[in-house]
Amino acid sequence: MKILNLYAGIGGNRKLWGDEHDVTAVESEQYIADVYAELYPNDTVVVADAHQYLLDHYKEFDFVWSSPPCPTHSRMRTSLTKSKPVYPDMKLYEEVIFLKHFYKGLWVVENVTPYYEPLIKPTALIDRHFVWSSSPLDSKDFTRGYAGAVVTQTKETLAAEYGIALPEGTKNQRKLLRNAVHPQFGNYIFNSLTQQEDI
Repeated sequence: MKILNLYAGIGGNRKLWGDEHDVTAVESEQYIADVYAELYPNDTVVVADAHQYLLDHYKEFDFVWSSPPCPTHSRMRTSLTKSKPVYPDMKLYEEVIFLKHFYKGLWVVENVTPYYEPLIKPTALIDRHFVWSSSPLDSKDFTRGYAGAVVTQTKETLAAEYGIALPEGTKNQRKLLRNAVHPQFGNYIFNSLTQQEDI
């Protein structure tokens, strides 16, 4: 299967997918793309704008995973009095609408549960994230090894929780791990969607 992994980060969502698929990861930050490439040397890594890459290349893939940045949607935006109000980034909904109406393969868009009522009803709630997808998914809450939010964890506890060992000297390790999709989350969605279809 040809998979497009958008806003790939360090590839937390992709960790448990195995190496039998042809994965193209798109990440806008070179140093993050370099970390991803070291963790997944068999994947093709592209440094580019994921939103535009989807529009230009969607027909080339069987499965699209998109994890657009979440800070403008997060409940943290309204719960922290020091956060400056900003417009929500609508790329999230642009991609849901685009994939739903123009893409013929399997797809998923995931993002945090927002501080507002979602503009498009999600397919499922999985581990405090909304998921929009090409096929139905069961909502699920993973019992995880921490009681609080990911934001309170150290890089060591996050690395252990996610099973991801970042290369020596990687900068912003805690932030990269905090922004990663949990591997169990990624694997659950991937398996749920691909097992529904005869690919």
